[in-house]
Amino acid sequence: MAKFQTHDKGEMSTVACVTFTRLLPGPIERVWEYLTDPKKLPTWFGEVASIEPRQGGAVRLVNGHIRGVVTQWQPPRRLIYTWNVFEPGAGEDAVSPYPESYPTFELEPKGNEVLLTFKHFPILDRFIPQNAMGWHTMLDMLTAALKNEPIKERSEYVTENAALYGVDLKNLAR
Repeated sequence: MAKFQTHDKGEMSTVACVTFTRLLPGPIERVWEYLTDPKKLPTWFGEVASIEPRQGGAVRLVNGHIRGVVTQWQPPRRLIYTWNVFEPGAGEDAVSPYPESYPTFELEPKGNEVLLTFKHFPILDRFIPQNAMGWHTMLDMLTAALKNEPIKERSEYVTENAALYGVDLKNLAR
């Protein structure tokens, strides 16, 4: 039987994190609406998406494929929630086969614009390029929406960003 000593030092590690910064057209309240309003979320996030507007609120994105809970709700500057990936059609009592992660949106006014700092962590190593491609795609769509530009089909952004991150769309990590 192994004997454990109480003075053994803990192990330190790092986790993979995907980070983006984007300068978006303001005002900050309008950007916050696109991040949180169920009427505006689908313009950039896609499909049925809702975030209950409070700490502890339910997060349901991509028709329930992504589920979580708001951990920080600080309008109009900071939004953090848990991110759990579920198989399509998984029941409410299902357990995600992947580790929980945390998308973090921080907004800072910069004159007539807003600096968005986005982080998502931890990311499993095999998903880093796909994760970066996916968030790059969604942030491209968010930027177009905020600039009142036509939003291209998601597949167009995905194809462009797959090349940028070296993602083989025919052989995605699972």
